[in-house]
Amino acid sequence: MAQPKGTVVLAYSGGLDTSCILVWLKEQGYDVIAYLANIGQKEDFEAARKKALALGAKKVYIEDISREFVEEFIWPAVQANALYEDRYLLGTALARPCIARKLVEITQREGAQYVAHGATGKGNDQVRFELTCYALCPNIKVRQPKLEPLQRPLRPRNRPRLKLFNEQDGIPVPVTPQTPWSMDENLMHISYEAGILENPKVIDHGRPAGVAATGLRASRVPVKVTNAGDGATRCSALELFMYLNDIAGKHGVGRIDIVENRFVGMKSRGIYETPAGTILYHAHLDIEAFTMDREVRKIKQGLALKFSELVYNGM
Repeated sequence: MAQPKGTVVLAYSGGLDTSCILVWLKEQGYDVIAYLANIGQKEDFEAARKKALALGAKKVYIEDISREFVEEFIWPAVQANALYEDRYLLGTALARPCIARKLVEITQREGAQYVAHGATGKGNDQVRFELTCYALCPNIKVRQPKLEPLQRPLRPRNRPRLKLFNEQDGIPVPVTPQTPWSMDENLMHISYEAGILENPKVIDHGRPAGVAATGLRASRVPVKVTNAGDGATRCSALELFMYLNDIAGKHGVGRIDIVENRFVGMKSRGIYETPAGTILYHAHLDIEAFTMDREVRKIKQGLALKFSELVYNGM
């Protein structure tokens, strides 16, 4: 049994990576507090709580930060016309600082010495999580299980090894041969990456519809979004965003398949579904067309490009 090392707050999703990391942190002698952020994903949060406790978490926080995610992160991005490499609306990049901010808050509330996350060394999320944590609490200590030398013969660093790791420890995870990719969902988008999608020859991978409902899209039935005088009123930013996600998602709005340049120097393929974000991005462009003169728009376009790069890189 490892010597006690203190308390770590883990940004926990209930999925493959963070479930294995929770077990590993326990093996290393840490008391683990699991923190699960509700940012609009379709998740059985009570099941995730029970799972974390069963794996040895000392305590579980489930925090609903969906409203602040829309109002403090998505809305400024819409106002900035944030678009990375001409196509990506930054759904994951916007969510990570929002999650990390609450992670730091819980760490300070609990008097914990460490935070931990499940991001790999190949992606941008490690940078996004850690720069946010260091900006808000410069003395915080970060544990990166996927990047650290591990004592266990099996090092849970890649997904095939992680699956073997979880089989050895009896950790249930929703990754099967039928869905060999990584999925991330929040109010802004659903993303599908890694696994078989790393092969650019894979075009139709049999992915079930996420936000988009292909049956309704194929019907080609026009949709009219009514105003307060004609129908229901959406009073808050969150309500509006959820409504647009529902309507636009049913008609396949905002689905793209791209290859992007990561901050760490690698290329990554991602399939993204961003219905509400796509509508609001184009609506905001139309507003600017009516209200901005030519020179101001040129300046705004340059600033939007730089802003998008900074958000994508976790700065």
